[in-house]
Amino acid sequence: MESQETSVVEEFAELAASGLSTPELADAAVRLGLPVRVAPPGIAAVVPGQRVAGRVLPVRHYGSVDVFLEAYGGARPGDVLVIDNGGRTDEACAGDLAVLEAASAGVAGVVIWGLHRDTPQLAEIGLPVFSYGSNPLGPLRVDPREATALTSARFGPHLVTAEDLVVADRDGVLFLPAARTAELTATAAAIHATERAQADRIRAGHTLRRQTAFDDYLTRRAADPSYTFREHLRQVGGAIEV
Repeated sequence: MESQETSVVEEFAELAASGLSTPELADAAVRLGLPVRVAPPGIAAVVPGQRVAGRVLPVRHYGSVDVFLEAYGGARPGDVLVIDNGGRTDEACAGDLAVLEAASAGVAGVVIWGLHRDTPQLAEIGLPVFSYGSNPLGPLRVDPREATALTSARFGPHLVTAEDLVVADRDGVLFLPAARTAELTATAAAIHATERAQADRIRAGHTLRRQTAFDDYLTRRAADPSYTFREHLRQVGGAIEV
């Protein structure tokens, strides 16, 4: 059972890392009635254009790198280290050595609720790292460690665990339930295909208004003000809004 689940997650990570975007996956979550957990705005890849997807490897930072090293001991290939540093802006919590060690442990990327440092070295390492920016100063503190240090992480208002997936690209970072991997992948792939086909038709001169029978929508809305464009799109098979 574990190997089958791992295989599905690996397939999801491959698709998300190569094609499926966070907007498409967010739309898929909405369509499936799942909570949409998005990282607070402002997070970005240290190397622009990088993306990563995989199972969450959660860790809470207390001012010392040893908690990362301990987390790596339980990493599965393709996991993404999700660091909870409380969104602090007064220190960087991860640098080149922590990231290089992550790569050696088979970790696919690092997503930080906080800041990084050693930017040139991180670019050279090449492992995708997402954070809210850089700060040359490392931690000057060592805080008491909680029992949940390696089992969950806060990221803005969201709590994430190893039961979650994380996807990060140019549009931001999204957390999704790993138990729904197959449904999310299939739904997001369908949305991707529909939107790409719509885009191709627009370029060919067939406007989105024509594709979505927008005049019909306006006529029906005039007769029934409660009729929404979202309902209309579901009927005509559009994917620009779910």
